[in-house]
Amino acid sequence: MRTTLPEFQAAGFPMGAEPLVALDLVDTQALAAEPAVDLLADDAQYARWWALQADRLPAAAQPAPNAVRRLRSVLRELFDARLTGRAPDPSAVEDLNATAASVPTSPRLDGWGADAQVVRRWHDDYNGHPALAAIAGEAIRLLADPQRLESLRRCANPACSMLFLAENKRRVWCTANLCGNRARVARHYERTRGEA
Repeated sequence: MRTTLPEFQAAGFPMGAEPLVALDLVDTQALAAEPAVDLLADDAQYARWWALQADRLPAAAQPAPNAVRRLRSVLRELFDARLTGRAPDPSAVEDLNATAASVPTSPRLDGWGADAQVVRRWHDDYNGHPALAAIAGEAIRLLADPQRLESLRRCANPACSMLFLAENKRRVWCTANLCGNRARVARHYERTRGEA
């Protein structure tokens, strides 16, 4: 069963359970805070985040934190470039492609007869990591899909750096219970202050 946003928040992550793990990974860094906050800096938090994503990624040991941070930086660069209408750093595209290619996959027949099914086999013999390759693959598919890419948004709260896919065109906040609630409280305060 897929992990929900309340489960991510209970574990200390303001965002999670987006349609793509790639967005969840980017959102493990709060860039609007001064200084920026790395939500994966603590070993226990790092392990919790990977445990929360386990059902969405190929089974493998946790990747090295420096490899995760590098992929997160690449994803942030590419998504920010898209949102600001600029060309990304070409090395970010190269890094994304290299991460995706570092663990090729192949179909594998599992079972026989009525029980037969096709499963994906991850070939990690090129020193890549299956989970990072899967995340990079998600990002590539998103960045190559102009229609779906139109739903990529940054939270409307200027004090928030979280990204999300707005499957509902009216969604402007990263989460309704954090930034959306803050906006509602601020509007209520301004309205009642004006009446006083």
